[in-house]
Order: sequence, then C-alpha cells, then structure tokens
Amino acid sequence: MANVRKDLPKLRAQILFYPFLQGVDFNLPSYQQNHAMPLLFQKFAVNQGCRYITRGKVNVEEIIKGAHVPEDLWVRYKKWLSADNIPEEFKVRGYEPVAPAPFSKELYEIVKDGFQPTFSPLLAEDEIVCQLPETFLITCEYDILRDDGLLYKKRLEDSGVPVTWHHIEDGIHGMTFTIDYGVLEFPNARITLQHLVHFLGRL
Repeated sequence: MANVRKDLPKLRAQILFYPFLQGVDFNLPSYQQNHAMPLLFQKFAVNQGCRYITRGKVNVEEIIKGAHVPEDLWVRYKKWLSADNIPEEFKVRGYEPVAPAPFSKELYEIVKDGFQPTFSPLLAEDEIVCQLPETFLITCEYDILRDDGLLYKKRLEDSGVPVTWHHIEDGIHGMTFTIDYGVLEFPNARITLQHLVHFLGRL
C-alpha cells in the first residue's frame, strides 16, 4: 500500500479480514485482552511476523515490551497508534497502559524493516493513505488484531477514505475459515460472508 503512485488510477476497493497492520505496539487493548485467545496467540503472531521480516529468531518477549522501537519513533507514531484513538467501549474488558522497555538498538536493527508501510500500513504517510480505495473492514472482538483494524479504520476515515466496517462481537480470529466445517462452523461466519458479498455487489 505504500507504493501507490499519484499517476495511477485508484483501485475500486480493498478488503481486509483480521488485519495485521503495525509492528510497533503489541500492548494495545486487544493484545492485552486476547493474548491467549485461539486461534491467534500474541506470542505466536509476533514471532511469525518477526520471522517473516528477519528470516530468523528474535527476542519475542522484548519486542512485545516495545524494546525494538526508538523513542523518536514512539513519538512519531503515537498520533496513529495511540490507544486514545480506540473507542472506550473496546477497553471495558481491561486495559493498562504499558511503558516501553529500554530501547535495544541491536533489536531495532534486526526488525526495522517491519516499520516499512508494506508491512505496517498504519505507518504510511497521510499522502499515501488518502489515495487508498473504499475499504471493507472486518474486526473480531476476541482477536489480538482487533485494534489494528480499529486504528486503521480511523486513519482511513480521517483521510476521507470511505469505510464499510463489520465488527463481530463474538468473533475470533479465523472464524470465516470454518464455513462448511459442520459443527465446527462459527455461528457468525456466514453472516460475515454475506456482508462481504453485499459490499462487492454494490461496487
């Protein structure tokens, strides 16, 4: 999404299911509330994201604590990633602000590619975000990535990008993949799919 060029026609739509949109703050309310919630555990998600970036092992515990982020970047990204941008209704299940761990330059050098907008679209500059197409966005209440989606929704709307948002209050990460799995099918999976079909149908 960071490679949008001003001389190219705008895409008609983008669709995001359970979006992983930033590699900076892993202590947002949804990460705290749902850190051990199936099907996506906090440590597993951070570990897989780091492996994708580095092709190797990293200190996941320190990254979850924020040791990989320089102070100047915390200041720069706060306007987009602050928990203050998340509606209070999503904090009622518990949230405690966490001060970042002492900065580790070594850790930053290992994972700094994760701050590029291609991996963390929430960190794209405003002139890029405002060019993005109309968006269909799904979030689930019991998903560590819920707040990534909520923050992205706000950024898009603040940039004048139309957003159709569907929040599944009893949803978990990956629930739409249970369609046609009989008794294992999540109750709201088909309803969610219907919302997507409706969105595509009116484009």
